Amino acid sequence: MKRFWILAAALAVTLGTLTLALLLGSAGFDFRRYAVHERRMQKVLREQPTAERLTRGLADEGTILLAVAATRDAVEREASARGGPRAAEIREKGARHAETRVYRAGDMLYFVYFDAAGVMRDFTCVSG
Repeated sequence: MKRFWILAAALAVTLGTLTLALLLGSAGFDFRRYAVHERRMQKVLREQPTAERLTRGLADEGTILLAVAATRDAVEREASARGGPRAAEIREKGARHAETRVYRAGDMLYFVYFDAAGVMRDFTCVSG
């Protein structure tokens, strides 16, 4: 009976350690993935591309344009449908800018905000 409890305790510790390792690995991967996309878009923002130039450049890399929202109602629909936990930020930024475009880059969504002249002014990355 004593051997049973020792084996059960060893199994519980092993499973607990394995679970912790997998959770930490997953969290680390998600953080790195998000940081890579965030840095990419910050670099693009410094160049201040036009909507057409950005769309063309992203399309060349395989990133597709999903939506163009030019009204508050359209931004609201996109934020509600695809914004997830960052929907409030998307609504707020979308209200300040003339146009919001949504792109899918692999497993990430880019909400990119343009001024009235069509120049990129801000962005939000959302895990898709």
